[in-house]
Amino acid sequence: MRLQDRPIDNILVRSVNWIGDAVMTTPALSMVRQAFPRARITLAANPTTAELFRHHPHCDGVLVFDKKGGHRGPAGLWRFCRQLRKERFDLALLLQNAFEAALLCRWAGIPLRGGYATDGRRLLLTHPVAVGPRERSLHHTDYYRAMLRGLGIDGDGGGLRLHCTPEESMEAARILGEALSTELRDRRWVGLNAGAAYGSAKRWRPERFAAVGDRLAELRGMKVLVLGGPGEEDAAREIQDAMTRPALNVAGKTSVREMMALVSRCRLLVTNDSGPMHVAAAFGVPVAAVFGPTDPEATSPRSPSFRVVSAQCECAPCLLRQCPRDHRCMESVSADDVLRAALELLEEAS
Repeated sequence: MRLQDRPIDNILVRSVNWIGDAVMTTPALSMVRQAFPRARITLAANPTTAELFRHHPHCDGVLVFDKKGGHRGPAGLWRFCRQLRKERFDLALLLQNAFEAALLCRWAGIPLRGGYATDGRRLLLTHPVAVGPRERSLHHTDYYRAMLRGLGIDGDGGGLRLHCTPEESMEAARILGEALSTELRDRRWVGLNAGAAYGSAKRWRPERFAAVGDRLAELRGMKVLVLGGPGEEDAAREIQDAMTRPALNVAGKTSVREMMALVSRCRLLVTNDSGPMHVAAAFGVPVAAVFGPTDPEATSPRSPSFRVVSAQCECAPCLLRQCPRDHRCMESVSADDVLRAALELLEEAS
């Protein structure tokens, strides 16, 4: 019997841990909602990723799993396990590949547990899905959908999807000094995101972001919004200091949800391969993305309007967090290369 033919009323979805990866799971989450329209769907996620899914139309609740706080160590894991047990879930769908995710759900007594048979966890799953070279070669969005199809959960899930509340959108519009009703083609803000939480190898030079921002201000009358999460304030400050035009720097000053709302109000985002890149794609904001050590075949923004800017380099994609050589894959991408992509996207959006 297929999972979606069983009497399932209460579903736990274990999220992945990075913002960008989590955004790429939203089509899979839509598939779960389509397959189980009357079930309650709860997402378990770390504190940062959990914020993405508050107010999401396909998520009825969020459980925060904080391994650095209240769920630290064996006692914390067991505490979270007891919390899961109290929820009396019928089914756990593990988008995260970790052994721990399957172990927690087994300890919590969730009777049906589906996910990829990775990390030695096959025996902990009632419905393991084999993962081979074909699955590993898929774009991450398709990788998560393929897992659900392997469980007999049909559908497509559509595109990436996030949601901001009207109040969040109104506050973002206020910060940017524009009317809430302003159409995308009439917006003047370009976001510059020099951060990338995965590692320094993914980061393009701040002064080149600054050069692109200045040229867009000069050629197209754009206003510049500098974005960045905790720990990325220095790179954002370098962008702001290198610019000849004024820029609004909100790096380190926004929550995840505030970042989402601000990105959703931009006309264009210029970025490294990062979480905000996928957030922009989910809101239909055009994206010019600089790729070096990561593989655009796996993690490019799933958006109808984007450009991947990369250089031919014999060692890329290496998938390393830090470059052991001379960072040539990113150094070879010039400000003119990215500016050209940005202007093309602005022209298409006009």
